[in-house]
Amino acid sequence: MTFVQLEYIVAVDTWRHFATAASQCFVTQPTLSMQIQKLEEELGFKIFDRSKQPVVPTEAGLEIIEHARRVLQERNNLLETIQLRKGVLTGELRIGIIPTLAPYLLPLFIQPFTKKYPSVRLVVHEMMTDLIITRLREGKIDAGILVTPLQEPGISEHVLFYEELMAYVSKQNAIYEKSYVLPQDIDPNKLWLLEEGHCFRSQIVNLCELKKMSRENSHFDYEAGSIETLRRMVEMNDGITIIPELATLDMPARQQQLIRHFRKPAPMREVSLVVHRNLVKQRLIRVLKQQILDTVPEKVRKNKTPNIVPVTNTAV
Repeated sequence: MTFVQLEYIVAVDTWRHFATAASQCFVTQPTLSMQIQKLEEELGFKIFDRSKQPVVPTEAGLEIIEHARRVLQERNNLLETIQLRKGVLTGELRIGIIPTLAPYLLPLFIQPFTKKYPSVRLVVHEMMTDLIITRLREGKIDAGILVTPLQEPGISEHVLFYEELMAYVSKQNAIYEKSYVLPQDIDPNKLWLLEEGHCFRSQIVNLCELKKMSRENSHFDYEAGSIETLRRMVEMNDGITIIPELATLDMPARQQQLIRHFRKPAPMREVSLVVHRNLVKQRLIRVLKQQILDTVPEKVRKNKTPNIVPVTNTAV
């Protein structure tokens, strides 16, 4: 039994396809299949049921794969410890980040991180929350940056900061004349929303209690794919939307004039770094978290948590 064989069975379990697993391991499919077959012969039973598509582990195979994941995790932890002793940090970190954070958070920490840790390769993909959780469980990404709390089994949440939610209001809207906004001030027929699947949409629904309201009188129903689109729709039409604090950092003065804060305690969204309980790259995750904290604006870092808007089903 070798580390290579353990890596191969974990890869097949992750991707549920021999050819894909071989590609991910940078070997040919015959090489991967031969090594797994040798391991099965050594153990005296099959690890995978090859008669099914996608391929699935056998009952005995599930237990072996679980042990293999733990063995590989401990090996990698040992290698990290050795690198740390040598003062070296290398490797690849695969990250999923939700679209309502990516345009505002990534530019803050990516360049400082890559400059400080040139031997670490960051691979970042924008994903919805549900897909991030799935990819974490499959081992296809190492960490996610998203909005919590989620309370997903097997997923650890490490809070980064709390981001204030603000109203972005058209000059034609009655709320524009107000100094502060209350959720009940918002007319749901003039509220621009993100499309279904965004956790930020569910937070707006919860904040504005839209489940208790009706949009039936609206003559135009449109749901945007990005916060930037929502901002433009508000600016060009009589409407209102909700935006997170980081989205306001680069706004020119003319757009800043359209921001209205909610009456205290201001609604907040909790932003966290999430990982699977079988996390391997612990050292890389720790330095990533610290780099994000170091580059987030001080005002955001100091936000308190008395009014966190909950995240519900992202299909809301």
